[in-house]
Amino acid sequence: MKEFMHTRLDNRQFTEEDIKGFIKEYNIKFIKLQFVDINGHVKNMTIPSHHIEKALNNEIMLDGSSIKGFRSIETSDMFFHPDKNSFQILPWRGSEEANSARLICDIYNADGTPFEGCPRCNLKRVMKEAEKMGFSMNVGPEAEFFLFAKDKDGNVTTLTQDRAGYYDVGPEDLGEDVRSDIVLTLQEMGFDIEASHHEVADGQHEIDFRYADILTAADNVATFKIAVKAIAAKHNLHATFMPKPIYGINGSGMHCNVSLFKNGKNAFYDAKSEFELSDVAKYSIGGMLKHVKGITAILNPTVNSFKRLVPGYEAPVYLAWSLANRSALLRVPAKRGVSTRVELRSPDPACNPYLAFAAILEACLDGIRNKIDPPAPVESNIYKLTSKERKKQRIDSLPGSLAEAIDLFDKSLVSHAALGEHIFNEFLTTKKKEWDSFRTNVTQWEIERYLERY
Repeated sequence: MKEFMHTRLDNRQFTEEDIKGFIKEYNIKFIKLQFVDINGHVKNMTIPSHHIEKALNNEIMLDGSSIKGFRSIETSDMFFHPDKNSFQILPWRGSEEANSARLICDIYNADGTPFEGCPRCNLKRVMKEAEKMGFSMNVGPEAEFFLFAKDKDGNVTTLTQDRAGYYDVGPEDLGEDVRSDIVLTLQEMGFDIEASHHEVADGQHEIDFRYADILTAADNVATFKIAVKAIAAKHNLHATFMPKPIYGINGSGMHCNVSLFKNGKNAFYDAKSEFELSDVAKYSIGGMLKHVKGITAILNPTVNSFKRLVPGYEAPVYLAWSLANRSALLRVPAKRGVSTRVELRSPDPACNPYLAFAAILEACLDGIRNKIDPPAPVESNIYKLTSKERKKQRIDSLPGSLAEAIDLFDKSLVSHAALGEHIFNEFLTTKKKEWDSFRTNVTQWEIERYLERY
């Protein structure tokens, strides 16, 4: 497997013959044709490896009516279009007798056009808009997750297997072995792992991998989630990317470090400008600050997301930017030159990375098109400011609930542009139903608070 990793890193341009050779050499019996739905859930169809030629010729069909948000039953015939360069052996699905591999696919209509409801195709569409302006985007996501124990019957609990904190080590950090296995697995799959550590809350972890172009980064997030869950299961643990699984402790975020490149150079860097940030960087910051409320439903797409976005748990809720201050929504890390980037701190790992990255890119592009200047950076601890002080400094807040976020999303031209008509409408319908289901549900909190009192 390690030889395969080396081959993949040295040669990302796989041909059909390369893939057939890998199948034979590594005794691959099954190919998983992988894609994501509008909610970002990874789906796949498994085919025997001897049908690889049909798959690479885009001949494998999909029933689009079976995937929520895709097609109606009368127009349901769709086709997998595999990305050859995404071919990857799945280490946790291997054995001496039979290995499995995956191909990430775009979904196409029967007439040979990209399906407008495919999140990956949609991201490519927004990338082309950026290319017309001369830009490409890199993203470095930092997805946090929890590891929970299972009971004797195999059911998932919210009990953690450690009581460690930020950067703690064993014996307190009992998740160290699991993290090591996850890191080794990801490295075997070609990930460039930069760091891994225990996070603030009990049972909370983070593994950081190297930034990549926006499409590869989205693919990497989808793969990362699958790998983390698969390796955790081998340790009889459940990995969750739910933003706030336990009340009263920190939730899980997915900070996104973004940068735009033009003509092979970092377009955010200008050695002669204030803070060494170019106008492109400042306009991008201005665009993100202006539009983030309208795209929050994409970046934080669940009812539970807003249990994380509250003051007091290091989650960014205030619309400001800074050079070092982590209480601001946007932060510019200290490195400059090719490493110049802006960290957007509000997204959480429940988001669909293809849609989230499309929305972030579109917000930046709008800032550049319209030369949206950001306000002055805020270096004081915004969490300690009173509401009156925040109002005086014109520091706004993110939406406080999914309902508020949906309403702002519905009015957002950037969200429309980022998702396209089909995904926008399906996403809006889905989120309205989700909120209505939550709104009408009777929770345990209500039972405990009201049942005897009234």
